Amino acid sequence: MNLAHTPILFHTTNWNAIPVTEHVGETGIARWRTVQYESLRIRVVEYSENYKADHWCKLGHILYCLEGEMITELSDGQTFKLSQGMSYQVTDGASAHRTYSHKGVKVLIIDGGFLKPQNIHNPWKM
Repeated sequence: MNLAHTPILFHTTNWNAIPVTEHVGETGIARWRTVQYESLRIRVVEYSENYKADHWCKLGHILYCLEGEMITELSDGQTFKLSQGMSYQVTDGASAHRTYSHKGVKVLIIDGGFLKPQNIHNPWKM
């Protein structure tokens, strides 16, 4: 792990002041508010009613459900329902996935270079 990155100094984020970018899905729209630090990306994403991703994502994420619920489908056919207070974690390249939301959902997503397989270690593993 490269620790030579520029440190992120303490500050607060008013997510309501972050500009929104819209990303059209196969159906519905995802509205992103994004903060970027070198290879670290933090987003609050709101998926509209009847949102369905238009692609299989192979990137790693830490995703935390803030409001509503969603279905995450893996390319092997498994599905997982996430609702408020639940999360998922996945490493880059480990499980291609896509999102559906029937009634809309708001999530916090953190991703970046630290989720590449060579950067993952388990400090709790004995």
